[in-house]
Amino acid sequence: MNPECFESGIFYTFISVKSNYIRLAVVLGSISVVVIIVFQIYWINRSFSLEERQFNQTVSIALYQVAEKMASFNNRELPNENPVRQISSNYFIVDINDVIDASILDHYLKTEFEYSNIRIDYEYAIYDCETNRMVFGNYIKPGDAGTKFPEKFQKYDDFTYYFGILFPSKTIYILKSMNVWIISAFVLLTAVIFFAYAMFIILRQKRLSEIQRDFINNMTHEFKTPISTIGISAKVLSDPEILKNPERLSGYASIIGHQSKRLENHIEKVLQLARIEKGSPGFTRESVHLHEVIREVTEYFRISFRDLHPYLVLRLEAENDIVFADRSQLSNLIYNLVDNAVKYSGAKPEITILTGNQDKKIRMTVADKGIGIEKKYLGKIFNKFFRVPTGNVHNVKGFGLGLNYVKSISHLHRWELKTESEPGHGSRFTVVMPLKD
Repeated sequence: MNPECFESGIFYTFISVKSNYIRLAVVLGSISVVVIIVFQIYWINRSFSLEERQFNQTVSIALYQVAEKMASFNNRELPNENPVRQISSNYFIVDINDVIDASILDHYLKTEFEYSNIRIDYEYAIYDCETNRMVFGNYIKPGDAGTKFPEKFQKYDDFTYYFGILFPSKTIYILKSMNVWIISAFVLLTAVIFFAYAMFIILRQKRLSEIQRDFINNMTHEFKTPISTIGISAKVLSDPEILKNPERLSGYASIIGHQSKRLENHIEKVLQLARIEKGSPGFTRESVHLHEVIREVTEYFRISFRDLHPYLVLRLEAENDIVFADRSQLSNLIYNLVDNAVKYSGAKPEITILTGNQDKKIRMTVADKGIGIEKKYLGKIFNKFFRVPTGNVHNVKGFGLGLNYVKSISHLHRWELKTESEPGHGSRFTVVMPLKD
């Protein structure tokens, strides 16, 4: 067994086991948090119900005492049934069984509520059987029906002489009495937020670890091939007999040159992206003929990939092709777009590079008829290290940096970058650049 393969297998097994532990920790942690939240909600709801029941009982007892005092004041007896009826959560009706004096009622309500420690805002209205409506009971002018209350004071047909009392802030009053539960809920919410943040950090680190693993793996494959090719070519060139075959000598020298250029492009791409991230790209902008740069890049591809020659078409139709840019970075941008088209076009790529003027700008489009890109991946293709899945991890070579590099260079030059793609019908990458004044 190849030692590298054996070590690689152990490494991937370790990563897989580690990922499974992370997933298990996230799932168990999430389940625990959900269970705690459910229990917290249950106990808060139960505590609120108990507090509400106690409040209703306290109010009912206080109102019963008010009814007794009103009956005693009027020299009447209360009805046999309980004179206090709860109509809704915060609305009570009290049967007095006699004409109600608003000032006396107001006094008894304040006294009983203070005695029962009911410190809450309330409103009350008295039923006027002559007008068949609820009127304010604090003061009634002789011959005046009083002030009509809103419909929130419902009438109660079973009683004749009664008043209604409403507690508009009952819910807030009960919640204030649940300080311990409110504080515990706040602490739990804070803990949940920190847990969610921790899970986010863990998953992001896991994602970065996977990206780093893929990058190192891809870099190994990308560098190993040209280095091996250069090594083999150098070994052949060291043979004195090669001098007797000039064509063979020239071929191997050309191979070394092309593979060296390939390595240089990879290294330059990584270093340039690192410089861009640090905010010091080191651009030297000058007047550049775009068509000239395109021809240089495509010539390299035609020499490196002889089979590509008939399928790489140039339609350089722009009359004015002078742009203000860093020539090296512009060359690398075009190289990456063409290289991306070659990678995803199969055995017989059909690639077209076309240019055209529009207003005071020039449009450069690199179009292919390859496998295309699904819509769900269009928003990710410019992300660093991202590569469109092809069903085989090593089927398409590269670091996943090419299009990210294109986006970075376009952004620094303030160029507009557009993408069009349809699975099975290829992709079009368009860069819109302003012409040099």
